[in-house]
Amino acid sequence: MAVVFEKPKALTDAVLHYCPGCTHGIVHRLVAEVIDELGIQGKTVGIASVGCSVMSYDYFDVDMVQAAHGRAPAVATGVKRANPENIVFTYQGDGDLAAIGTAETVHSAARGENITIIFVNNAIYGMTGGQMAPTTLPGQVTQTSPYGRDTQTVGFPLKVCELLSNVDGATYLERVAVNNVKNVKAAKKAIKKAFTYQTEGKGFSLIEVVSTCPTNWGMTPQNALKWLEENMIPYYPLGVYKDKYAEEA
Repeated sequence: MAVVFEKPKALTDAVLHYCPGCTHGIVHRLVAEVIDELGIQGKTVGIASVGCSVMSYDYFDVDMVQAAHGRAPAVATGVKRANPENIVFTYQGDGDLAAIGTAETVHSAARGENITIIFVNNAIYGMTGGQMAPTTLPGQVTQTSPYGRDTQTVGFPLKVCELLSNVDGATYLERVAVNNVKNVKAAKKAIKKAFTYQTEGKGFSLIEVVSTCPTNWGMTPQNALKWLEENMIPYYPLGVYKDKYAEEA
């Protein structure tokens, strides 16, 4: 009998700890499927961040390094430069990458480091209880913005792909989502391109995945997917924000 569906080899048998409806698990699977398909499991090194995805070192069946909060791109830079033959990726949330790790992210892109960043944007601090994040939408209610994010006092959300598109060293930037089958397929295609570019030595890639956090949004998983589609995607439009090699072609 032909096998039509199975767990990727690049995932361990550990049970994921994520809340019901959280889309981290989908993103994990897509990254693992790409690692399998490219045949790079034996030389891949993942950098775990601080946040809900901190335990990704238990889930990816590749060598993993735990980074301090926000420092994953810097750690990835060191790992890649020390062992250029390795395929190095970071897996980070918005509180990690777009807050305390903003400088590491921007300067890794500016240097054109040959690494891959998987950036999960759920517009909130998940692990620590649902505080406002750099990506929280204007007017969005969180534990620390109970009346909605007020842009007059705390500023506007940080749009990472748009920001990095102006950085000369960045090679490939795309924003995707995993809220339906069509978008999941597009997300996998983007993640695969990012890893492929790294294997070809083409430089810095970041894939931003617009995601849900039903628990801290105070919604059911179904309503969270609907809220993402109606609110997050209009504010964070999906698509390719930079692809040096496609532009050259």
